[in-house]
Amino acid sequence: MTPSVQLLRTFDPRLCRAASHWARRRGIHRFFGVISRLGDGWFWYGLMAVLAAFGGMRGIVAALQMLGTGLVAWLLYRTLKLHTRRPRPFHAHPDVTARAAALDEYSFPSGHTLHAVSFTIVAVAWFPFLALPLIAFTVLVAMSRVVLGLHYPTDVLAGVLIGTALGAASVWSCSVSPLAMA
Repeated sequence: MTPSVQLLRTFDPRLCRAASHWARRRGIHRFFGVISRLGDGWFWYGLMAVLAAFGGMRGIVAALQMLGTGLVAWLLYRTLKLHTRRPRPFHAHPDVTARAAALDEYSFPSGHTLHAVSFTIVAVAWFPFLALPLIAFTVLVAMSRVVLGLHYPTDVLAGVLIGTALGAASVWSCSVSPLAMA
């Protein structure tokens, strides 16, 4: 085993334990629980609806692109989870507490993070003024997954990387450029 792999194997559970310990505070786990619940899709579906209803043709196209990107993201993360079958931290480490219900059995990658990153990239490509609030929300969603004991940091990192690639590919491949509709 390489030193970097060994470091990750040590770092992942340690950070999960520290986050779980921090989340014992009622306000912390409640706050991140709300963020995680919104990240289940409610926030993103609402954003798509608002963009489609009030963003004109750009909003409709952006919402449809987000919807398509979301479908691809779902297929990707489900396939990866079924192939990797990594147990969630609260299953593998008794000192890590799940502070929210897991949507599925496996940990790798974080689907919440993957979706949040890819949706943010697509939405910001169409509506750059949304960058600050969407990036802030996306960071909180990613943090929530570790704080709530549902994912390892490397699951979240994988979600960021895959979500970035997917979001960028979606924007790049869009037949109607967001800039052309400006």
